[in-house]
Amino acid sequence: MAIVEDEDGIRESVVFALERDGHTAAAYADGRRAWSAFDAALPDLVILDIGLPGMDGLELCRRLRSRSEALPIVFLTSREEEFDRVLGLEIGADDYLCKPFSMRELMARVKVLLRRAGASEPASRGSDDQPVLCGPLSVDPLRLSVTWKDKPVSLTVTEILLLLGLVRRPGVVKTREQLMQDAYPDRVSVSDRTVDSHVKRVRRKLQAVDASFDEIEAVYGAGYRYRPQ
Repeated sequence: MAIVEDEDGIRESVVFALERDGHTAAAYADGRRAWSAFDAALPDLVILDIGLPGMDGLELCRRLRSRSEALPIVFLTSREEEFDRVLGLEIGADDYLCKPFSMRELMARVKVLLRRAGASEPASRGSDDQPVLCGPLSVDPLRLSVTWKDKPVSLTVTEILLLLGLVRRPGVVKTREQLMQDAYPDRVSVSDRTVDSHVKRVRRKLQAVDASFDEIEAVYGAGYRYRPQ
């Protein structure tokens, strides 16, 4: 695994957390030096800061995606709005965390992405790993894939976890607090605005596949629900 981050404290803390969890971690403070290493051999997973000297995280992500569509990539960003720009460029990150972030949350994301990378055969899946079907929507929690009317929808890990929280109980209103727990199981608190932003992104991405998509409904003063067709 690799962490590319120019802030010494964050870089060292992430390396310590990865190694504590039994992973081998390589650390880079400069995007160009990281790419030189990645060009020779890709790591199993990459954690990227966006603002990097030498080569920024966006360009590094583009180059990594040109080498591998399956490589798990997580961005660290100072502002959520900054990642909106990344999503607009559609460069292929799997997820992101805003600074300051919970190290437990980052390690939880790493664990989920590694499970996807080594996704097992259906026969060995647990009950929580089975694909969830809700009308024309299919969500695979193990492979972290989503399809709508058999068309793939590109969502981040956080967005998939939030969507799963809705479609596992179709028609039931879930509060923002419940959706926070679905999307951020290891975080103490997340703002309502963050949940609203994630829901808007999920809707926007599904509508990009099908402009008529209208299954995620806001319930005033309560939260959200998924209305099955």
